[in-house]
Amino acid sequence: MVSVNYDMNQFSINDSFDHLLKLISSERFLKKQGLGNEVPFFICPFPPQKAVDMERLRIQLRNKLEQQGIRILDINLYDLAVDILKKRNIWDRILETEGSIDKEHLKELLQGILDSQAHLIPAIAEEMAKADFDVMFLSGVGEVFPYIRSHNVLNNLQSTAKERPTVMFFPGAYTQSLEGGASLDLFDCLHDDKYYRAFNIFHCEI
Repeated sequence: MVSVNYDMNQFSINDSFDHLLKLISSERFLKKQGLGNEVPFFICPFPPQKAVDMERLRIQLRNKLEQQGIRILDINLYDLAVDILKKRNIWDRILETEGSIDKEHLKELLQGILDSQAHLIPAIAEEMAKADFDVMFLSGVGEVFPYIRSHNVLNNLQSTAKERPTVMFFPGAYTQSLEGGASLDLFDCLHDDKYYRAFNIFHCEI
């Protein structure tokens, strides 16, 4: 794949949809060609204020790809986190105590229960094992912050999801520079999530 100068902030949702559909449905993308031995992880950044439009785009994109015979494993991290909490019989207790418990204590509790390496990635691996798919979508990144951080998910997912492309829909910016390295800037304002092994999907072309 070659790099192109594509910025979603400068394009309409329809333009973004056309780009994503053309790229993800291409044989080159599906066969992970031109990645230079990097893991097939792609960030789909979008302005946080366009979250509702992007949710609609993701669903339409998934449906259109599946109509073309491209199987999508669509995982929402928030829904997956709730499932983990319910399976561990913790969900109801958290709902009951959320209003009275200290926010920092609640954050630490959820970070431990939803630890990426110990719990979240095994849950994703379980979903992967149950499905026949060509591409995995990950969404719900903003909804699980700050309990689950996107760079931790990607770092721990590298050995589990290296066989097929993964696209993470990210409400914010994915910046890459020689001076500052690469950063996942959630909501365009949090600049501490360093991750460099993913490709900005809007900078990729067939």
